[in-house]
Amino acid sequence: SKGTAVVGAFFGPVMLLWFATLGVLGVLNIAHDPSILHALNPIYAIRFFLYQPWIAFVALGAVVLAVTGAEALYADMGHFGRLPIRLAWFGFVLPALLLNYFGQGALILRDASSVQNPFYHLAPEWALFPLIILATLATVIASQAVITGAFSVSRQALQLGYLPRMHVTHTSASEQGQVYMPRINWGLMIAVMVLVITFGSSGDLAAAYGIAVTGDMVITTLLAAIVFHEIWGWSKFKTGLLVSLFLVVDLAFFGANVLKIPDGGWVPLIIGSIIFILMLTWKTGRRLLYARLKTESMDLVPFIDAIGAHPPARVAGSGMFMTPNPEGVPHALLHNLKHNKVLHEKVIILTVRFTDFPHTNIQERVSVEAMPYQFYRVMVNYGFKDEPDLPRDLLLCGQHGLELDTMDTSFFIGKEILLAKEKTEMSVWRKKIFIAMFRTAETITNQFKLPPNRVVELGTQVKI
Repeated sequence: SKGTAVVGAFFGPVMLLWFATLGVLGVLNIAHDPSILHALNPIYAIRFFLYQPWIAFVALGAVVLAVTGAEALYADMGHFGRLPIRLAWFGFVLPALLLNYFGQGALILRDASSVQNPFYHLAPEWALFPLIILATLATVIASQAVITGAFSVSRQALQLGYLPRMHVTHTSASEQGQVYMPRINWGLMIAVMVLVITFGSSGDLAAAYGIAVTGDMVITTLLAAIVFHEIWGWSKFKTGLLVSLFLVVDLAFFGANVLKIPDGGWVPLIIGSIIFILMLTWKTGRRLLYARLKTESMDLVPFIDAIGAHPPARVAGSGMFMTPNPEGVPHALLHNLKHNKVLHEKVIILTVRFTDFPHTNIQERVSVEAMPYQFYRVMVNYGFKDEPDLPRDLLLCGQHGLELDTMDTSFFIGKEILLAKEKTEMSVWRKKIFIAMFRTAETITNQFKLPPNRVVELGTQVKI
């Protein structure tokens, strides 16, 4: 629970030392053979493509490894903002990397035998072990950034409805985005171990890494096109013109790496396809389940009118029934009325929705609609980066005239037992995957921080 904070305290100083070392080593070797700086002249690259186009194209598959990491350059924009990332990149990181790469080139020009491991040959022999230690520390920090990034992205996918509910532990009282997800952590560990055993060395992993990075760049460019046109309101011509410039570069790198598919490039394609199928299956399955529940539910307004005409016994306290469909009667409410023959003094139909925006204003978090016979329809809205906490946020109902005491409220949750039907829009094998994911999902009680001793689950069988 404290690992991220401990590593984070050393992040800045270690990475500052790391990139400073890269730059210094590069400058020292450039000084021995400044002719490497001729590579800054684009004429050499143009001639390379003109006179040896196929070799130049294949070389792009290796060159791309020099820019790995750029695909995630702005992944932490939500944490740091655009300006700090640009300052760090253009003012320090990029110059250090360029100097180091030029230094390695100068070293190889001077001593061709160093081509096998030019980075460590940049340093004098006495500095080899300190450099290994520094590189190891930088690797630990980079790995930590990747792991925590996986947690953050997975949590956002979860709240957007593309992953089943999972246990999320907040490891910091002050940083909302600092989370730990055990399932994702175990999945990463197993995947890394399998990759290490399968490939054996970082050199053999290069083919897989290249196609993953360039594929990510192509996808990012296509997603940017959607943002430009749909959200920013750019014309199709303006969007196409800018995106085409990026795609020329991105597709060239991606195409060069496609040649490496037989040599290991198939691995990220398989992994990406599996994750895509799982996420799409979950999203589609949830939609089918919601549609099925909606068709089987009664309309809320006629139900309330029937309650008024034939009132059942009412007991003190509040009964809160969670449902994804605020217009229908929750199945849990029907089962409770059928078996227990009573209703609470206050009946709240609660719907929780996650928006496509990172956060929602606290003033817009909760809406309350008073209905006849002490029924209330409550909507709670969260952004995909917000931390759900229903007991806390339901207190906001008091601002809308609905006073609630969570310790005097019973939360009724429908527990669906899923069965796969033969004929629907989703194939049977995908339904079975969805049902397995549904059964292993984290409980709503944990996701929304409901008091366990106030939760009642009522089961119902649903065919999808």
